[in-house]
Amino acid sequence: MKPLAGLFLALACLLGIAATGCVFELAYGDPDLGVGPTRWILAGSLPGTAIALLTAIRINRPA
Repeated sequence: MKPLAGLFLALACLLGIAATGCVFELAYGDPDLGVGPTRWILAGSLPGTAIALLTAIRINRPA
């Protein structure tokens, strides 16, 4: 694996965990950061996860 692809893969994992946490925070009660900021984090982390994952796959594709 190329190092840059590994970095994007780690970023995708981090953003995926953030998205999952936001979903649980919003679904099961009053979020620690409030509803507005939690929704903004969720709205940013969902597409960020997909973009980072696809970028990692594209970078690591054999030539």
